Amino acid sequence: MVVGGVVAVALLGTAIWYDADAHVRAGAEASTLRAAEVHLATLRHDKAVTDYADAVTTATRNNLQSSIGTTLNQLAGVEASLNNANAGSSLEGLGITALHTCLGGVQDALFSIAAHDNPGAAKAISAVSGPCASLDGGAKAGLVYPFDFPDPDVTLFGQIYYAYATNSVAGNIQIISSSDLTHWTSVGNALPSLPGWAKPNETWAPSVARVNGTYLMYYTADFAPSGTQCVSVASASGPQGPFIDNSVLPLECQQSLGGSIDPSVFIGADGTPYLVWKSGGPGSSKIWSQQLSAAGTAFAPGTNPTQLLAPDQAWEGGTVEAPDLVLANGRYFLFFSGNDWNSANYAVGVAQCAGPSGPCTDASPSPILSSGTEASGPGGESVFVDTGGKFWIAFHAWVPGAVGFPNSRDLYMRPLDLSGPLPSVAPPGSG
Repeated sequence: MVVGGVVAVALLGTAIWYDADAHVRAGAEASTLRAAEVHLATLRHDKAVTDYADAVTTATRNNLQSSIGTTLNQLAGVEASLNNANAGSSLEGLGITALHTCLGGVQDALFSIAAHDNPGAAKAISAVSGPCASLDGGAKAGLVYPFDFPDPDVTLFGQIYYAYATNSVAGNIQIISSSDLTHWTSVGNALPSLPGWAKPNETWAPSVARVNGTYLMYYTADFAPSGTQCVSVASASGPQGPFIDNSVLPLECQQSLGGSIDPSVFIGADGTPYLVWKSGGPGSSKIWSQQLSAAGTAFAPGTNPTQLLAPDQAWEGGTVEAPDLVLANGRYFLFFSGNDWNSANYAVGVAQCAGPSGPCTDASPSPILSSGTEASGPGGESVFVDTGGKFWIAFHAWVPGAVGFPNSRDLYMRPLDLSGPLPSVAPPGSG
């Protein structure tokens, strides 16, 4: 009986243990199930939002296509009437031919987008960039590419200018090229695939340079596991790409500071590469610099980020971003954008620095480039040198009257004078 009692107690204890373990496992499984249900609900919500956005986009595109078709038909009638009334005269002066060509190209691009042919859409758009730019003021305003091309980076490689920009219809990183700074052609998607950690459709603000014989693209992407904005680097054998990023983790994130964005590569007079970028959001943004390794794909051992600039002028509205460090005649200028990017208050300022690691000081209490009658909210600037050694500043801006997302931020360029005490941007119409 004693033995039987011991066995019964042992069996009861085992049963209690298994029951307790089953409860623990059941609790864990229930917790996992709840987490899965939450994740599924999030996915369903995201899908619903995406479906709604797609529906709105499709409806908008269809309405635009219909409107363009109607306008083209009306233009055909106007052209016929004018030709009958003025036999042999040219219609170019009236801008009708340019309008007809521009709208035709945009219509082709919309058809390509509807067919999920984004490369075809990019080519259709770039093919009519000249006529479309002439309708928006063209050379008078400094407009060179009248389509969405935010956060541009323009660089001369050999005798060809390459411009890179934030993701849009052409892909993760847009790329266009020109031999004369006036006529631009779509090259395609410079970054056709993203590393596994990066969230799709969240890439922007590229900067490209040739470092130690390799073309490197520094860009911003969302770190999918945390949603933090981070900087990464991709490489290619030529400036046209494709750039490849096989990284397991980003190059820089600064999660405690609100993320890292807007990378810009700077090559010192001795060939040493540096990376300049921005951390944080409105009210907490800062601009940083750090030396890169000789290969440019990592930071130099033993180095740390150095703060170059924080917002300290009223016009900046608590934000400094989109840095571009330039060395001219022995002087270091840090160009940057300030204020709300999604408004006409966005503008370009400049600071003077002792070197690529600072210190830097705001050079003027006012921006050197701000909204005008030709362009609103200029920013995302890129300073470069043309084949003749002349400085230019490229930037994106809204067309006045169409400010704010989802309107396009078009590509503008104007001559830049760095010979005076402060940099000076040439007025619209200068070349």
